[in-house]
Amino acid sequence: MAGCNSKPSQEEAHGHEHVNQEAMKITDEQLDHLGITDVNHLSAASKRALKWPVDLGNEWFIEFGKLKPLKGDLAYEEGVVRRDPSAMIKHNGKYYVWYSKSTGETQGFGGDIENEKVFPWDRCDIWYATSEDGWTWKEEGVAVKRGEKGAYDDRSVFTVEIMEHEGKYYLCYQTVKSPYNVRVKNQVGLSWADSPDGPWTKLEEPILSPADNGVWKGDNLQDRRSVIKKGDFDSHKVHDPCILPYDGKFYLYYKGEQMGEEITFGGRQIRHGVAIADNPLGPYVKSPYNPISNSGHEICVWPYNGGIASLITTDGPEKNTIQWAPDGINFEIMSVLKSVDAHAIGLNRTADTEKEPTEILRWGLTHVYNSYNYQSIMRFSSKRRTSHTAKGESKGDSK
Repeated sequence: MAGCNSKPSQEEAHGHEHVNQEAMKITDEQLDHLGITDVNHLSAASKRALKWPVDLGNEWFIEFGKLKPLKGDLAYEEGVVRRDPSAMIKHNGKYYVWYSKSTGETQGFGGDIENEKVFPWDRCDIWYATSEDGWTWKEEGVAVKRGEKGAYDDRSVFTVEIMEHEGKYYLCYQTVKSPYNVRVKNQVGLSWADSPDGPWTKLEEPILSPADNGVWKGDNLQDRRSVIKKGDFDSHKVHDPCILPYDGKFYLYYKGEQMGEEITFGGRQIRHGVAIADNPLGPYVKSPYNPISNSGHEICVWPYNGGIASLITTDGPEKNTIQWAPDGINFEIMSVLKSVDAHAIGLNRTADTEKEPTEILRWGLTHVYNSYNYQSIMRFSSKRRTSHTAKGESKGDSK
């Protein structure tokens, strides 16, 4: 039979890609902007591009600058871990920041886990410091200590965030109970005070815990890969808590780690969730829409234009993006960043978040690994990127 083994033409294989511009509301200016000249033949990429907003701009696109060391008590100190700075607030003319602090080397899980450090953030207390200019800092002392032996937070309290609301101050943070093995399930604690200088009143029970629907395989406490059932996205850990007053309630954003965590095409299988309360002290109820991100690591969220913006970094297929949700839950990608060298960001909550979507990222605090054992807090900066020019080239007129 003639032609039975002949290959189909490209149009037969892919289908005729004629597009009705009027039906899709595609303008000639949009086509010119995207470099599409043949609407009868559209690749998958071109189809996706035509779904982008017509007024696609660069107001969400930024570049991070070189990290710079701090002065005073927060300068790098050999033998000391200072990491995971909170957001900064201002009170009586001074900036305040809270952070995880510990001393000594990290031995990992191969040593004496009962008496040594398994991670740099192990055996931490929460300290705080103040500054008049955001560069030179004075360490003021301990804000929240680890709990007594047997308490849910007796091993470490770390990765803290601050919320100021109606004259009161709230610190939420990760907690771990001994013994610290790789299967340990951490929780989130909360303390409150009438002043940023304390004293802090610690809630007796955690405000957030991992899901309990995963099932470990075997009884090796140093094996977190083997599972019978993985469970929810946060079945192993709830990390990096941050509470924001939003829409008349309190939104607790957090990072979830799943039992039997896998490496996917975007790296580690990390996602974010949110729990909501009517009162800052709880109870916090996890949203049925969790997880609310496909990617991410440390939580970095801020209010903007009636919704919530989020910087997603480090892990997953949507890492190094800024996303925004008009309702604080349903996030869409607003920009893809070249790189993000600032991790565990402490935002400047005194910034005018409505000036532009990334104003709060102009400067703030982060941490760096001076070595595996010791970390210090640094200052980051960013700027909007609006054009690309070669050396000596005239910038010309931009639209």
